[in-house]
Amino acid sequence: MPNCSLLADAVRAAASGDGSAVLVFGEAGIGKSSLVEAVRAQLPAEGRMLVGYCDDLATARTLGPFRDLVGSVGTELSRAITDGGDRDQVLAALRAELTWAAHPTVLVIEDVHWADDATLDALRYLIRRIADLPAVLILTYRDDEPNREHPLPGLLGQASRSDRVRHLPLRRLSQGAVRQLSAGSSVDADDLFALTSGNPFFVHELLASAQEERVPRTIVDAVLARVRQLDSSVQDVLEQLAVVPSALEPWLFDALVPDGVPGRSAALAAAEQRGLLTVSTRRISFRHELTRRAIEGSLPSARLMALNQRVLAALVNRDGCDAARLVHHAAQAGDVDAIVRYGPAAARDAARAGAHREAVAHFGLVLEHADQFATDERAGLFEQYAIECYTIGAAERAADAQRQAVELNRSQGDVRTLGSSLRWLSRMQWWAGNREDAEQVGREAVEVLEKAGDARLLALALSNQSQLYMLAHQAPESISSGERAAALARQVSDPAIISHALTNIGVSQWYLGDPAGQRTLDEALRVALDAGDVEDACRAYVCIAWNLLDWFRLGEAERYLTASIQLAGETEFLAFLSYMHMEQARLEFCRGSWDAAVRLAELYLDANLPVRCPALTVLGRVRVRRGQPEAARLLGSAWELAVKASELQRTGPAAVARAEAAWLHGDRAGVRAIATPVYQEAERLGDQVYQAELGYWLIKAGQRVQLAGDHPYAVLAAGRWREAATAFQAAGCPYEHAMALAEGPDPEQLLTALAMLDELGARPA
Repeated sequence: MPNCSLLADAVRAAASGDGSAVLVFGEAGIGKSSLVEAVRAQLPAEGRMLVGYCDDLATARTLGPFRDLVGSVGTELSRAITDGGDRDQVLAALRAELTWAAHPTVLVIEDVHWADDATLDALRYLIRRIADLPAVLILTYRDDEPNREHPLPGLLGQASRSDRVRHLPLRRLSQGAVRQLSAGSSVDADDLFALTSGNPFFVHELLASAQEERVPRTIVDAVLARVRQLDSSVQDVLEQLAVVPSALEPWLFDALVPDGVPGRSAALAAAEQRGLLTVSTRRISFRHELTRRAIEGSLPSARLMALNQRVLAALVNRDGCDAARLVHHAAQAGDVDAIVRYGPAAARDAARAGAHREAVAHFGLVLEHADQFATDERAGLFEQYAIECYTIGAAERAADAQRQAVELNRSQGDVRTLGSSLRWLSRMQWWAGNREDAEQVGREAVEVLEKAGDARLLALALSNQSQLYMLAHQAPESISSGERAAALARQVSDPAIISHALTNIGVSQWYLGDPAGQRTLDEALRVALDAGDVEDACRAYVCIAWNLLDWFRLGEAERYLTASIQLAGETEFLAFLSYMHMEQARLEFCRGSWDAAVRLAELYLDANLPVRCPALTVLGRVRVRRGQPEAARLLGSAWELAVKASELQRTGPAAVARAEAAWLHGDRAGVRAIATPVYQEAERLGDQVYQAELGYWLIKAGQRVQLAGDHPYAVLAAGRWREAATAFQAAGCPYEHAMALAEGPDPEQLLTALAMLDELGARPA
């Protein structure tokens, strides 16, 4: 079989220290697990196979498949997983576990479409390093399961860029294969194929449940028909087990079906013999998840709740039980007391391990019963929920929850807690695109914390305020607040706040044309890197690269971007990685690599405003320059977001793009209408970049504008086209180089410009 051969080759290579990953995918029932099980026969004598399972819980277990490995792996990894799931400890222990020379490991993670965020982080980490490990990582998943919001496609996209990852799609059986399988029965093969479309599990189930030539019309009917042929005692056992989405440990089976139950052993044996269960010394599970779902889905609600209550009672009586499992069965049983008791711990465990989507789900469930908690505890839960929502990018939900936390904290009279929650709300309001609300709340945070006597919290609030001023291009105010924040942060020796404040100051200095700006940003970056503060290091990197791109210093921008993407990728800091990819898209756009720019920008059309707005702008500008449809719609959407953000860093690029589009359509009045208000704002704020770019388009549209400075567009607008052309050529910007040449009177230069534009596909220009 070619599929088994591919896996066998991967195992042999791993034995030589040449690791790889294999993605096994297809629809439910296609045979993924059966194929993986066949790998055991390919293992050398010194090899081992580890299998972990992602379960269809309402909220996934944090590091669920790796918890399954406890007892089969070394103490370092077992301890890292069971001691609270600190992400860095788990990742280091996981790598050490798989670095076992001369003992190749096949690590199988089943049903990754149900994985939690922390598990996906760990898999992302392993895929980046798998080439240097004596291991094969096999991931199985349903390719029809994840939607656009699910993080799995992001992991698969990263995996696809590696030459150490193999893809193994599984296909349905052909009509001839179905005919061959049904040859020994009286079932009509063509009817069977029409019902199953060649899905192997469906074919097997329908053949097994057929009565003479009559075949059940659905897979659920087929499964239930087989179950109803069994004794009632066997059916009772199957119904109890069906409410447990994960495999059952022997102790849990014993608790749910104790020795005193009549026919206990016979029931288990009968279910195994009929192909419904698989039984081993370590676990009991349904042979296929579709079987479990069919049985569970047939149960009346009252019985479903009662069976889940029995599972919950068994789990509660077991020391060290995973809180996520407790909460799942508490929710299914409708046990509010248990949700309130175990839900907060499950949420915090998930957050600590980096499983932020799961933390959001747990906190959300708990807060459905918010009235069960005291006011201070309720405020804390809302804030933790808000922070987790903020972390996964659910900006509106984060701001709504944090508003409730703030109002609850107002009634408590603790100024430190109130000031801290106001600072968080300010940040979340900005991320949700509500700048005015963010500024108002940010000011209140500073006012409250001025009275609190806590230098660190006040430094955080002042740096937040400095950042808001910086984002609004209010440079002097940003520098003033930032310097106060940095001074307080130095008093309390907090490098993260020092770096954050210095970044705000450096960007603001750059806006004012102060050459100290880049030096200040480099200092912010150094402080963060020396302290191991990845978040603020990434932020400094992003700000440096953005400003270098604004000035067409592409070579320098690329050096910072390369280092930043490596740092964010290695540490799995995905929030900043998306922003860095947008900067990479800007870089590719400036270099005329428009297809590459489009590929990057299209990844972020559903991102939050700070990333989505530049993504739309880049896509719109490419379409404008190529004369493609949809340009106006994309730029219109970008402009709407920019206006909502009310920041020049958003309105400036969107206005430049729309002004260029109007000029290419011969609409000079449109150029003036679009560019003038944003140009005037840039002039008021002293911003050289957007004065230069918008001023250039205004001059092209016949409006008199006085420009100064050495920005390449200011040079071009001043009529020094040769100088501008040289600058754009040195920067590696072919479109701008051609447009500068086109400003001159020399026919040879015009022909050169035309050839360059032809090569780019820039037909409108």
